[in-house]
Amino acid sequence: MNKGQLIDNIAESADISKAAAGRALDAFIEGVTTALVEGDSVSLIGFGAFSVKERAARTGRNPQTNEPIQIAAAKVPAFKAGKSLKDAINV
Repeated sequence: MNKGQLIDNIAESADISKAAAGRALDAFIEGVTTALVEGDSVSLIGFGAFSVKERAARTGRNPQTNEPIQIAAAKVPAFKAGKSLKDAINV
């Protein structure tokens, strides 16, 4: 499912216009992004939790030359599924 299909699904399920559903989805994405940038996590009970994890610096290999390269440390977004979501998938 892509963003357009998700907007269509939200509009149909909530009985709202596609424009309103698009604005709602954009607001949700912006809210989660802002919280993660500020170092907070976002927990939606039953659905899951969005958080930021630290990835340590490490040594990798250039696949073309096979030479070692340094890969810098980074912060990466993470999602952990909640129990209700896991149960819905594993029916």
